[in-house]
Amino acid sequence: MSTPSKFALLLLAVSAAWAQAPARSSIKVNLPPDAPISLLEADWGESSASERGSALVLNLHTSLSLRNSGQRRIRGITWMVLSQEVTPGGRASVTKPSLDIGPNETFPVRLDLRLLRPLGPAAAGPLVEVSLDGILFEDLSFYGPNKLDSRRVMMALELEARRDRRYFQQVLAAQGIEGLKRECAASLARQAETPRLDVQLARGRSTAAESERRVQFAFLQFPGAPVELVSGVADVSGPEARAPRLEVLNRTNRAVKHLEIGWILRDARGREFSAGSIPAKASVAPGRKSDVLGDTSLRFAEPKGAALAIDAITGFVSQVEFADGSLWIPTRDALADPRLQRTLAPSAEEQRLTSIYRRKGPAALVDELKKFQ
Repeated sequence: MSTPSKFALLLLAVSAAWAQAPARSSIKVNLPPDAPISLLEADWGESSASERGSALVLNLHTSLSLRNSGQRRIRGITWMVLSQEVTPGGRASVTKPSLDIGPNETFPVRLDLRLLRPLGPAAAGPLVEVSLDGILFEDLSFYGPNKLDSRRVMMALELEARRDRRYFQQVLAAQGIEGLKRECAASLARQAETPRLDVQLARGRSTAAESERRVQFAFLQFPGAPVELVSGVADVSGPEARAPRLEVLNRTNRAVKHLEIGWILRDARGREFSAGSIPAKASVAPGRKSDVLGDTSLRFAEPKGAALAIDAITGFVSQVEFADGSLWIPTRDALADPRLQRTLAPSAEEQRLTSIYRRKGPAALVDELKKFQ
């Protein structure tokens, strides 16, 4: 690993102001001895550190140069970046999906983050620690401590990527390059028109507001989905939905341990917005019902900061993880529902593929699709 220069010098200068600061490196990259990747270089680029009150603000802009030192192709990788375990803003993660890194191949990972760390005696040691949380391989096997639940996250992203790459490959095979161009143009148009919301999620029940009213969920049910949404209510006040309570039915013969519930909100003006997917840890036995989400509160706002007055809520199952670690995601046919087409942003992989088309043209997209055949 190369020695950090500009960033390290700046951080060490700040550390020198602390009488208790030990003579340690200010930045540390942690890789287990048996890790299937190796670190070739860490370029700290334009990273900087500055004091703000009683905290140190770390603007991290770095690139890690890595090699796949194992025998399996890498499809995704997640890093945990830590400046302080308990301080708000002291912990972040970076996930890179849709990779295709063969044995002995090198690849970069960019880290562009802002972190906070308290000044004073508690701030001794490396200012930033970058630790591997997980690697997902082509065969969907996993390596890493998985402290951030990165296995499930990366597996869901990989399943979505395979689904959507297969769809674009089928369009190309059936309709040729002109059909692929039409599909990309339609996807880019949807991305430009999709309304967006900012969502703040908090655990625990909040105090009821005087204007609070109870709203019944409506549901989109996907044929063949392993979990059915049976009923649901939330206490709504303006832009907030408090203590949503959903009853779900496990329609399979396998235990379910995690769900994600997609939300579509309608405001008082009749506009509809996707509010993303809300994670819900669950333990639902085969063929049984269970309640989920009850201790969650959510606040929704449009990107410019305008609060959203919630009028109605529609829910749908967007992800299911079973106790054996396998996952279910909706099919392309299920996501073709007109309401989802209007409100739901395409997957990260569809956005990546259409970005290749927009920046480099259809030939480059065809080459990218062929890489994964």
